[in-house]
Amino acid sequence: MISAGDFRNGVTFEMDGQVVSIIEFQHVKPGKGAAFVRTKIRNVITGSVVEKTFNPNDKYPTAFVERRDMEYLYNDGDLYYFMDNETYEQNPINKSVLSDNFKFVKENMVCKVLSYKGNVFGVEPPNFVKLTVEKTDPGFKGDTATNVTKPATLETGAEIKVPLFIDEGEMIEIDTRTGEYMSRA
Repeated sequence: MISAGDFRNGVTFEMDGQVVSIIEFQHVKPGKGAAFVRTKIRNVITGSVVEKTFNPNDKYPTAFVERRDMEYLYNDGDLYYFMDNETYEQNPINKSVLSDNFKFVKENMVCKVLSYKGNVFGVEPPNFVKLTVEKTDPGFKGDTATNVTKPATLETGAEIKVPLFIDEGEMIEIDTRTGEYMSRA
């Protein structure tokens, strides 16, 4: 059990049958009246964010979200297969569980699979990945205004904006959280 007075960023707990995680918290002691805890919480399963105030004496059961490193193997229709690196067990995960940034993941990459009580609710790709540019238009000399970008298709099929000097066949590093080009690899 955790009391609302002990809330910190990243703490997960159960509230009204839902698993929630603290994004922001603030202990407030007004001049008049009782103290309270103002929070911004995210539903771990659905991803929705709400603001809520708690009495510091309220108690909630802590929730343990399991984060396992698993290797992405292949997909078969709407099922994506991941292998546990410790037990070599293969687990199929439905496409609906995967986030938008999964488009940067290629086969044999290690991802974090998030589950609560055995139910998988999310897959986190690595923060930075190195991918090859499959298709992009050539940059022309003279097109040198500040921060000019062009579209590029990566080996996973994802499309991002890259600087003009990037050519086909080059390895680039991408931040999967924002989907932006970081540097040449």
